[in-house]
Amino acid sequence: MSRGPDIGTLLVRTIYRDSIAKKCPVEIMSSDWVRWASATFVGARHAMTWTGSPSPALDAWIAGLSDAQFDLRGHLLADLTIRAVSRTATSVGIEVEALTVEA
Repeated sequence: MSRGPDIGTLLVRTIYRDSIAKKCPVEIMSSDWVRWASATFVGARHAMTWTGSPSPALDAWIAGLSDAQFDLRGHLLADLTIRAVSRTATSVGIEVEALTVEA
């Protein structure tokens, strides 16, 4: 019996679907996560690298990503930070770190 995707997969799929909805599809280049715990919370730290085509829609999506609210079954997105954005004439690279906690 499967419990569904792990939180890393769930977060990647959710961010991807959000980019599609905002008309600026991005592609995942790398993704990793590790379990994390504090005295009161259990969750995961995530590191992801995305790429997309330069556009005003992508720029707006990147600008709002840190404040985005995502529905992650059984988890809450506690923090999402854009670590770096790199640009060429044909692509935009986005490095993202996130912290999720179990709900």
